[in-house]
Amino acid sequence: MPSPFLEALSLTCERDWRVLFEGLDLEIRAGEMLQVSGPNGSGKTSLLRLLGGLMQPTQGEIRLNGKALLAQRAEVARNLLWIGHAAGIKGLLTAEENLIWLCALQRPSTRDAIWAALDAVGLRGFEDVPCHTLSAGQQRRVGLARLHLDAPPLWILDEPFTALDKLGIAQLERHLAEHCERGGMVVLTTHHTLGERPTGYRELDLGRAA
Repeated sequence: MPSPFLEALSLTCERDWRVLFEGLDLEIRAGEMLQVSGPNGSGKTSLLRLLGGLMQPTQGEIRLNGKALLAQRAEVARNLLWIGHAAGIKGLLTAEENLIWLCALQRPSTRDAIWAALDAVGLRGFEDVPCHTLSAGQQRRVGLARLHLDAPPLWILDEPFTALDKLGIAQLERHLAEHCERGGMVVLTTHHTLGERPTGYRELDLGRAA
């Protein structure tokens, strides 16, 4: 079995003086998808933020390729893509401009690659449209177009299916599964029941873990 790409050791998370979960261990290996589930307030988003290095645990440690996550910021940027539950785009910028800006934070992309990514999420013809004029589902697609660019191997996605229609959901499910089958990794939260799952699919119920 390959060594874990990302692992959490005895992880404890406390928010507002309340322990969400404690002593949590998990491992993510190449080809795996981990769906984090649980009731509202169980710490799903907090766990994803911890795994992405956006928060620090109350106790425990997160390791990327066997080394402490917080000690290797450059490696985190090269190996991990975070997309939160909000669209994460700027309304005054066009779809193309948003992706140029977002990609510049990690891996710059060419205009041709960005247009191809927008086409892949059903936004051909909307490349130069200001995002504040787009619907909520279209704005979500702009953010998700990053998954069709030169994305890192590990994707951490908080409620990525929000505001998508049936076609968008099916396309995203397929893309996530294909990413895992190619050796990539996905950690996600969603209230949506996945109709397409890769071979390496697992579920972590934080309600039970707590």
